[in-house]
Amino acid sequence: HVQLVESGGGSVQAGGSLTLSCVAHAFTYRAWFRQVSGKEREGIGYIATGEGLPHYADSMKGRFTIAHDGTEETIYLHLDNLTPNDTGVYYCAANRGRRGYSLFTSDEYPSWGQGTQVTVS
Repeated sequence: HVQLVESGGGSVQAGGSLTLSCVAHAFTYRAWFRQVSGKEREGIGYIATGEGLPHYADSMKGRFTIAHDGTEETIYLHLDNLTPNDTGVYYCAANRGRRGYSLFTSDEYPSWGQGTQVTVS
């Protein structure tokens, strides 16, 4: 049962930027993941309701920015200085309580969006 709605993917040239959005109503933790060619799904970062500050996986720091809209219903992922290696499907995920896994791993999140394709050429 898909509870999250993503948008904003598309095609962009290398060096360009994209902003993805995800409507995630009434969740505690909301995160972004991606799956690029030949790799397992990997966590980009997350943001907790009420905290406001995003947390990033070490490998994702620098070019990606997570933010919310102030109401904490919609979260965003801004992708900057994109390269072809960033091509893949980007997902938002969310939970309403901790499940005991790292917040950077997919097992922590029972709710997922359908994914949005990002293609960099």
